[in-house]
Amino acid sequence: MPTFVGMKSVYTISLLVLSNVFMTIAWYGHLKFKDLTWFSKLGLPAIILLSWGIALFEYMAQVPANKMGYQGNGGPFNLWQLKVIQEVITLVVFTIFTLLVFKTESFRLNHAIGFVFLILAVYFIFKK
Repeated sequence: MPTFVGMKSVYTISLLVLSNVFMTIAWYGHLKFKDLTWFSKLGLPAIILLSWGIALFEYMAQVPANKMGYQGNGGPFNLWQLKVIQEVITLVVFTIFTLLVFKTESFRLNHAIGFVFLILAVYFIFKK
């Protein structure tokens, strides 16, 4: 049976993943609007407002994730760890989104090498 701290880790990471899904859609999803009839007619101010509306859901997951996950609030992660976890999740979600939604983009060797360095960053940030 998982411990309370273990469950906080799972909840924190799950909320960060959810947050990053909304963030990626808000930040990059509008780039595909030109392919959708109704959205293709929107001007920049409307796209900004729509993206802000989507980003609201990002914050509704991000803020509780950080509050619950932070050691200063009884969570399992220090601030450095929270940030690095969030960055790795961001790149994983972004990569999946890009490969599924933007068929013209490709994942290349230099991207994989960059991810290896991020994994090393996680290792060093979590090293005691």
